[in-house]
Amino acid sequence: MKLFQPCYDLALRWAKHPWAARYLAGLSFAESVIFPVPPDVMLAPMSLSSPNKAWHFAMITTIASIFGGIAGYALGYLAFESWLQPIIESAGYTHKLETAMGWFEQYGVWIVFIAGFSPIPYKVFTISAGFLQMAFLPFLLASAIGRGARFYLVAGLMRWGGARMEQELRKYVEVIGWAVIILAVAAYLILR
Repeated sequence: MKLFQPCYDLALRWAKHPWAARYLAGLSFAESVIFPVPPDVMLAPMSLSSPNKAWHFAMITTIASIFGGIAGYALGYLAFESWLQPIIESAGYTHKLETAMGWFEQYGVWIVFIAGFSPIPYKVFTISAGFLQMAFLPFLLASAIGRGARFYLVAGLMRWGGARMEQELRKYVEVIGWAVIILAVAAYLILR
């Protein structure tokens, strides 16, 4: 059953939409605050379909993600106890939040950089940074460096690979898609 091939083709078509850059910015902002889908799923096909605009797309993604991080920080700072904590508790995510807060205490600003660069949900750390009242400037700097490095790396790989990489991804998209699903489930089971 081919599940990821049609999604891949659809993402490439969407990447050529006249408002694709706006959608990318919206997705990047939302992912840094509440949305579960990372912007890489849109950045990569957009950079593949227009390699000459890859750096521009990476810049849009980075800037929107940083603004989303600021919104997440403000949300944690201003509305954690009154609004977010009851939602987190009712969803059963208290343990995950406690884990993130423990990492903050242990690693400080470095955890923001790591969360910004890695596939760890960045929104958990933006909100936690605000709630824990982390110094804003180091938070902003770590976010900019971590998120920028990640998105420019994705755009650079797509630009470098170009049409050749698009064809290779097309061949292996099902294997890659299922591998990501398996890794996500394994990570969920380990971190529960």
